[in-house]
Amino acid sequence: MASRSSILRLMNLSKHVACPCHACNPSSPASLASTALRNFAKHTVPEKEYAFEVAAANLRFGEGVTKEVGMDFANMKAKKVGVFTDSNIMKLPPMKMAVDSLEKAGVKFEVFSKVAVEPTDASWMEAINWSREHDFSHFLAVGGGSVMDTAKAANLFTVYKDADLFDFINAPVGKGLPITQTLRPLIAVPTTAGTGSETTGTAILDIPSRNFKTGIANRALKPMLGIVDTLNTDTCPTAVHIASGLDVLFHSMESYTAIPYNERTPRPANPNLRPAYQGSNPISDVFSLWALRQTVEFLPRIAKNPHDKEAQRQMLLAASFAGIGFGNGGVHLCHAASYPISGLNKTGPKYKHPGYVVDKPIIPHGISVALTGPSVFKFTAPSSPDRHRLALSIFSGLPETDDSIARLPNHQIGERLYDEIAKFLDSLGVPRGLKAVGYTKDDVPRLVQGTLPQRRVLDLAPGIGE
Repeated sequence: MASRSSILRLMNLSKHVACPCHACNPSSPASLASTALRNFAKHTVPEKEYAFEVAAANLRFGEGVTKEVGMDFANMKAKKVGVFTDSNIMKLPPMKMAVDSLEKAGVKFEVFSKVAVEPTDASWMEAINWSREHDFSHFLAVGGGSVMDTAKAANLFTVYKDADLFDFINAPVGKGLPITQTLRPLIAVPTTAGTGSETTGTAILDIPSRNFKTGIANRALKPMLGIVDTLNTDTCPTAVHIASGLDVLFHSMESYTAIPYNERTPRPANPNLRPAYQGSNPISDVFSLWALRQTVEFLPRIAKNPHDKEAQRQMLLAASFAGIGFGNGGVHLCHAASYPISGLNKTGPKYKHPGYVVDKPIIPHGISVALTGPSVFKFTAPSSPDRHRLALSIFSGLPETDDSIARLPNHQIGERLYDEIAKFLDSLGVPRGLKAVGYTKDDVPRLVQGTLPQRRVLDLAPGIGE
């Protein structure tokens, strides 16, 4: 950045103009000043973004709609479908319905049922190598975010047969190369109401050697179709419902409170380089706010009765809506911090969340995001008081016009929002704060080190660097 004195010298030089025509002389003081100012702007002040794009998978929503998937692949004349799931879902009705549909439609397929819950680079490579061997023409994911994200990675690296895993992982952890080849059709069938991965171009993995999560974010990864079947969360344990629902909650909150898209820098030199996560924008706002309202209303109902059909239905819709919101607007601090919180757990606290059928330590993604939630929005509230005031009204169950909301001074919004989010989390019975999952003050430096490389999301956080 140029010094204040340098800028003043340029401004002073620009005053030495007797008439406008001096600017026509390339050696005149005015022309030199103009050139210097242009160069200063070009090299030290990155241009801000001026546009945003909205991309999402097609969605099909309905009870029992999974049974149509075989016809979808038959309509596309699929030669062989790679079906991805995990060992638990493999035994449950959603997978049975999908397989029966494929068989009835006469579609050839192979099943990979070893997707890891909270996948790692090693589990991704196992799925990728299997997929490369079969060279599938089409892909089907039946499961939660881990399954859908693994299927996205398998699709990508089946097309890019010689690419290294880190070629496409987000910079600075990986190279973050653009995806220029057309990927193969992927249909995603979510069995949890959480990640919204059926709508997005995002895939997340854990890298144990680095003690944090990261991922790949590119519109090319998004499924061609998300099949959102209200029957598919019937077998979800209550703990999974709650953790998944918290992911919806914070997808919505972070997307809505991210920096505005036209404050993001630098402006991409080519539209192909415009990131998937672009900052809050008018379209993402609509989807994120609707998802936030539904989650605040219906997630507590799921926690009390996981078989509440209306709550199941609304949470599935909220997950997809939030996916469209954050899939284009992005997330920020809660997610950035969650990646090392989950990653370090395997060698640190070794916390194992109750209700999860796994044989390893696990802080479910939604829980890891929620641990910092109240503090994050207390911190970000001054950046956009009006947006945080609206969020406060939603959590409080009060209209924005209520005196306790409308007359609240801007500087008090963060504290009140902290209290309301904390109260909401307590009502769900989830751990709150790092101590609750076994972390101590001594772990904080490593958690910070794991958060700082998450530039993809940190760059959208309001208040950072201000």
